[in-house]
Amino acid sequence: MKGFLRFSTRLGGVRCYAGFGNKDLKIDGVKNVIAVASGKGGVGKSTTAVNLAVALANKCQLKVGLLDADVYGPSVPIMMKIHQKPEVTKDMKMVPIENYSVKCMSMGFLVPNNSAVVWRAPMVMSALRKMSREVDWGNLDILVIDMPPGTGDAQITTTQMLQLSGAVIVSTPQDVALIDARKGIEMFSKVSVPILGLVENMSCFICPHCSNPSFIFGDGGTRKVAAEMGLKVVGEIPLEMEIRKGCDDGVPVVVSAPESAVSKAYHEMAVNVVSTLGELARER
Repeated sequence: MKGFLRFSTRLGGVRCYAGFGNKDLKIDGVKNVIAVASGKGGVGKSTTAVNLAVALANKCQLKVGLLDADVYGPSVPIMMKIHQKPEVTKDMKMVPIENYSVKCMSMGFLVPNNSAVVWRAPMVMSALRKMSREVDWGNLDILVIDMPPGTGDAQITTTQMLQLSGAVIVSTPQDVALIDARKGIEMFSKVSVPILGLVENMSCFICPHCSNPSFIFGDGGTRKVAAEMGLKVVGEIPLEMEIRKGCDDGVPVVVSAPESAVSKAYHEMAVNVVSTLGELARER
């Protein structure tokens, strides 16, 4: 494992733009790579990525991988209840660790718990390249990438070195979050990555006593932005205590409570993402 922690600072010949026809950007055996991104932190991007990946695997019966690309703040180890380090094959590829029918890779598997990753951008880029390309993913229908928040080096590098089938943008209905979501949409547009749709996280709180919704962060903001930009809303996820509990316990809510209303919302989101991928494939 020591060899995988000595990341080179050389960037190498990375292509400038993602493109559907560029075979050099593909990962062997992986049919589709989708990024789950957000313009800012704290909107539930990682929670969305984890539950989307598990829903794709269990509800849609697909072969799914999950890459935690948030090098500085990896969440997948806790959310997916994975604490061991990956094994290495004879040809020096890391073997992703599987749980809930999803193959996972994260920087959190490679560094000690509670250790800070204090790296400059070139080291982060090299780490992302190794965690995506030097991993034995096998045959996957979809690789879900939990992107770091924002629109910086890590995001641009990921779009440059991988052939992304599309991106899902996560936001809350709050105006402040939606401003940053627009920036994320603009970034993916500049690197020719199609937007599969927007996810409105924490869309409302359903009172457990009267069942009436309370729109704590605003009402309809994500749908308004989507309409203005000609995009879809592929999911609306309510604010629910079981989601938070599942993340802390390492059991995604789509596993712990598969018949709950919030799990059905995640399942619907997964179906919408698959449907949109199919539409894009037919257009190509």
